[in-house]
Amino acid sequence: MELPRNMVFRHINEDINCVFARDPAARTRFEVLTTYPGLHAVMAHRINHQLWKWGLKWLARMLSNTARWLTGIEIHPGAVIGCRFFIDHGMGVVIGETAEIGNDCTLYHGVTLGGTSWDKGKRHPTLGHNVIVGAGAKVLGPLSVGEGARIGSNSVVMKNVPAGTTVVGIPGRVVRKEAVQEVQHRREIAKKMGFDAYGTTRDMPDPVAHAINCMLDHIHAMDVKMESMCSSITELGGSVAEIEMPDLDTQEIKATLPDDKA
Repeated sequence: MELPRNMVFRHINEDINCVFARDPAARTRFEVLTTYPGLHAVMAHRINHQLWKWGLKWLARMLSNTARWLTGIEIHPGAVIGCRFFIDHGMGVVIGETAEIGNDCTLYHGVTLGGTSWDKGKRHPTLGHNVIVGAGAKVLGPLSVGEGARIGSNSVVMKNVPAGTTVVGIPGRVVRKEAVQEVQHRREIAKKMGFDAYGTTRDMPDPVAHAINCMLDHIHAMDVKMESMCSSITELGGSVAEIEMPDLDTQEIKATLPDDKA
């Protein structure tokens, strides 16, 4: 039985492009196609999943086992995986039969999307869109991980994870949830100052991240007040000098951070 071209190759170009978007080490398409086991495993799964849906279950399992032997990544052919799925490094990743993964998700090495029951029904996790699961994390059972959630490295998650949250620890607990407005204004201020704090502190529940975020919040409040004052002065007939905001010395800032944050 010949696989229709639109079924087999529909996502391959997107799978390749998403590697460049999420791995700065990627250089050329040829390199990605030939040296990235995560990409090989996902491409093999797309074929195996189609075979599984056609009822060719033994063949799908056999090819899946071959892909596991070649890549170190085990994806059951029954798992449902969305577009632009990226497995970085990949060794030791296990994705169970009834797992469902949304679009634009990322898994790192050692991740398990496993079950906690021997029942034949739904027993593996469902990941929403834009979910990131850190290295060594275990997400177990028929739970849901909301859109945009982050699972910290080596966490063990056995309960539903709300959208837009960061979960760490054993058992996993929510340590961070930001309002959309809060995230947006911090990014705008950081960009205006020429310093991307989120390059080193995004979703990091530690004192350094908290201090930088508080600084950005304070600068945002000052910026709003200054704009209001300048507008009032102009309306009263005064003049306000146009001064371009100087860039921060990012190298100096990084030098003050701990080694693992610099």
